[in-house]
Amino acid sequence: MSRAELAEAVCTWLWETTDTQYDLDGHYIAKLERGAVRWPGAAYRSGLRFVLNVATDNEIGFAPPPGAAGQLDLDLSSCSTIGLEDDVVDAGDESVALLALAEESNVGDLTVEQLHADIRRIAQNYLKVPTKPLFLRCRAIRDRAFRLLAGRQPPSQTRDLYAAAGWALTLLGWMSVDLGRPDIAESHTRTAWACAEAAGNDELRAWVRATQHTAAFWQDDFTRAARYAEDGLQYAAGTSALFLASVAAVDLARCGRIDDARDALHNAKHTRIKPGLTELGGPFLCTPERAEGIWSDAHLALGEAQYTLDHADRGVALFEAAPHSLRNYGSERMVRLQQVKARLELGVLDGALEALGAVLATPTEYRVRPLIHRISEVAAITRTERYAEEPKARAMHEGIREFIRRPATTRGRLD
Repeated sequence: MSRAELAEAVCTWLWETTDTQYDLDGHYIAKLERGAVRWPGAAYRSGLRFVLNVATDNEIGFAPPPGAAGQLDLDLSSCSTIGLEDDVVDAGDESVALLALAEESNVGDLTVEQLHADIRRIAQNYLKVPTKPLFLRCRAIRDRAFRLLAGRQPPSQTRDLYAAAGWALTLLGWMSVDLGRPDIAESHTRTAWACAEAAGNDELRAWVRATQHTAAFWQDDFTRAARYAEDGLQYAAGTSALFLASVAAVDLARCGRIDDARDALHNAKHTRIKPGLTELGGPFLCTPERAEGIWSDAHLALGEAQYTLDHADRGVALFEAAPHSLRNYGSERMVRLQQVKARLELGVLDGALEALGAVLATPTEYRVRPLIHRISEVAAITRTERYAEEPKARAMHEGIREFIRRPATTRGRLD
């Protein structure tokens, strides 16, 4: 694993075992490798022992400071911070808040840098950890950026603050769609657009339009969704260009503009991304596998099940090959449902069962509203006259009904 992947694996294990969010990253792992830190905290040592599959701290090379002999094998339950996790996190947030007071103006470079770092962390962790704490953190960043904007700062910092507020608002909009309130998402994105204009940030403009497209799409307003996607393309330079070009093809196909949809799909598949651009990550990154999934949706809307399956299969293979830190599990689940739909259309039930089983294993906290919508569409196909007497189709329908009505984190296999 890379340093970042190791840090991510430790944080994931700590979250699953302690219900506490830790901020271990690749930079800290590098300090451990250099010996700059020889005795990390008990939580980090426990996580590293688990991920690296060792029994003692000695095997990793950790040595306690003088006077701490005999404490090498402490487990997480003996950590002195048990019961203080929230206070530790709150104290860190309070220290961040005091950055503004420690600098000469109401806001300085470190304050702005921290806001953007927090936004990046939220985006990259979205749908990898429970949504509620990320949503609350995002709202707090939005509010803090606007409080700072009420003060005085140089124009360059004002633009950076508007950009931070705009990204936080766009994230809130995206999350609101996933939480089943695309109408509320539109409230966030209107203000986000104003922030993008004030910041003069084209990439933010592009992703605001992408989020507005998504909110309109999940309200079945495909004409308005297409307008947002097409308008956003004039600002897009990074992978937002690939995302917007691809979703425009889906929107146009669903509007019945078949020729325009085919042209848009051709353009999407030939979109080239400018190299060297920094991407926020998470929902604001369109990887090749995510694009394959969107193209599969466009072909499905055009009635081309075999092309749908081809793109969905390629997308899933790319998702499975991606490192954990870069893997977009939310998009991957949607692409797997494209596999299910295409195989049902083609009459390949065995493959459909396998693809659906992976989605039914989704933990409760990651069952966003679009996923429920898509899996309900699969359920409807299994109850058509074509599959009325097919046992495997009935098994799929029952599995989906249980998935929707009685959430559980340990279910997912179909027999």
